[in-house]
Parts: sequence; C-alpha cells; structure tokens
Amino acid sequence: HQVKRITVKPGAKLSIQKHFHRSEHWVVVRGTAQVTKGDETIMLAENESVYLPLGIVHALENPGKIPLEIIEVQTGSYLGEDDIIRLKDNYGRA
Repeated sequence: HQVKRITVKPGAKLSIQKHFHRSEHWVVVRGTAQVTKGDETIMLAENESVYLPLGIVHALENPGKIPLEIIEVQTGSYLGEDDIIRLKDNYGRA
C-alpha cells in the first residue's frame, strides 16, 4: 500500500486515467471533489470517500473556491508511477 496527500487548486482538474495494478480509495479532508468514476460523476464533501477499483477510468476535479485536499490510499501488486495510463491530461504528460 501507499498513502498520498493530494492538493488540487480551485478550478483545476487532474488527468483522466486508469491503472492496471492498483486500486485507490480517496477521502476528502478539505473542500469539494468532483470525481469521475467510469461513466458516473460523483460530488464529495469533506469526510466523504470513493473507492476506485483496479482498471476503472477516473479523474479528480476541484469545482470549489478553496484548495481541495484528499488522502489517496493505493493498494495493489505494483504501485509505481509508470502504472498511470493517462487518457487525457491538461498538463501535457504522457
């Protein structure tokens, strides 16, 4: 497992991605999160969470006016950064 604290600026969106070797659980600790999970869009407030199973297409966006902070718990057989398959990225990453 691996745990990360992620901050997303107001109005920003992280890449649309998926993973072949890990699942993720996101818990909102500050702000509001708009989560794309497959074909659904979920709004999460502080102290709410979402589970993203291995292989599902997902994205994280901050529609609010304050920084969004989440705790991401990754679990799986491999947790390397090269397991990120970006389908769309606003920052030009592969």
